[in-house]
Amino acid sequence: MTSQDTLSKEGGHPEEPVNPQDGDGLRAGLKNRHLSMIAIGGVIGAGLFVGSASGIAAAGPAILVSYALVGTMVVLVMRMLGEMAAAQPSSGSFSEYADRALGRWAGFSIGWLYWFFWVVVLAVEATAGAVILEGWIPAVPQWAWALIVMVVLTATNLASVGAYGEFEFWFAGIKVVAIGVFIAIGLLAVFGLLPGSDNPGSGLAHLTDSGGFFPEGYGAILTGVLMVVFSFMGSEIVTLAAGESADPQRAVSKATNSVIWRIAVFYLGSVFVVLTLLPWDDKSITEDGSYVAALDSIGIPHAGQIMNVIVLTAVLSCLNSGLYTASRMAFSLGRRGDAPKSFAQTDGRGVPRAAILASVLFGFVAVFFNYRWPDTVFAFLLNSSGAVALFVWLVICATQLRMRGIILREAPERLVVRMWLFPWLTWATIGMIAFVLVYMLFDDAGRDQVLLSLLVAGVVVGIAVTREMLARRPETRRETP
Repeated sequence: MTSQDTLSKEGGHPEEPVNPQDGDGLRAGLKNRHLSMIAIGGVIGAGLFVGSASGIAAAGPAILVSYALVGTMVVLVMRMLGEMAAAQPSSGSFSEYADRALGRWAGFSIGWLYWFFWVVVLAVEATAGAVILEGWIPAVPQWAWALIVMVVLTATNLASVGAYGEFEFWFAGIKVVAIGVFIAIGLLAVFGLLPGSDNPGSGLAHLTDSGGFFPEGYGAILTGVLMVVFSFMGSEIVTLAAGESADPQRAVSKATNSVIWRIAVFYLGSVFVVLTLLPWDDKSITEDGSYVAALDSIGIPHAGQIMNVIVLTAVLSCLNSGLYTASRMAFSLGRRGDAPKSFAQTDGRGVPRAAILASVLFGFVAVFFNYRWPDTVFAFLLNSSGAVALFVWLVICATQLRMRGIILREAPERLVVRMWLFPWLTWATIGMIAFVLVYMLFDDAGRDQVLLSLLVAGVVVGIAVTREMLARRPETRRETP
């Protein structure tokens, strides 16, 4: 038995085998270039393009500190996850690790919560994409565009994991190139080096010329943290996708090591350009969006339509990855007996069709709720999944505290990625995440998200504990004399 087999089978409950008549499990259909672009593009969501304006309005230039704080937290969480994923690549990623390190109830709970988060995201992103497409072709109603987008990406995911990887390669590639070009052109304009620019090229003056670097006070940094934290969700996707690659250990190591510069360039770099091109309180930032306003200040024609194309690409990328991620988590749950066994069945191409169709079905239902009851039912779904990202990160931290010892005991040679300053930085990260959650309880905008997310999490954990107790009852009876 190999060290990988040891890590997979010892110390936890056995996984249910995949039904051989439906295929022999997931296939290594993702190429290195797919994983590289998934890793790079995974941290660039539509929230960066759409949500940065509200963060700038709330904190001013100090929003850069908010992005830096959340970025640091994500880097640390990804390092912990990378340590575990490099040692034991798995389609269930942190859910399977929590299952083993913390107990079956933990793997069940965080797996289903994560699945719930992503199927709600499917509805949000499908609606956002439909709004843009309807603006271009109003003859097709918004609901039809949402349906078309969902059907196309469902077909892509059903085709093969390679088809998902190819779509995501190009979607993520467009996002990366767009932000890279935006930063390069913006910096030239900031320092007056862009020929024909309408921007006066004031250098770094706008960082302090409208009330200083902290115009709304130091407390606004924490408000900014709450506004930007959820735009980072998705960094962990590469650790799920690595399980379907030829060299998962190398892919995870590379993605983990590059997360620092990815966050620094794409988030901090692009928001820095916006803040140096325009005063933070310029009305165009909130009216037109931060990136459109920045492009307009340079004199780029049709800036709004250019950004719509980029945002649509980000939306499609998020939809594509969301469906992939939800289906692989459902596959993992099915394989461990925590979801219907059909979820763990794959076809001849290694595609978990039932898991994909179940995920997209819930996504379609959520889209319907968004159109029929946007302020009641869908608002509940949105708020009750709002803090799941933070719950996932907390579970990753707690799991890594236990998994380090398990890996060292059973397969130390697989510890190729190590968390820095273990366990001190792990505990510090737990403290940071807990602080954000507590602070949200005292924030009018964040309170409902935390309370409703805790309610849903409590229900899921309750189900998990009840299942575990019922599963143990026959064993207890047999042991009783």
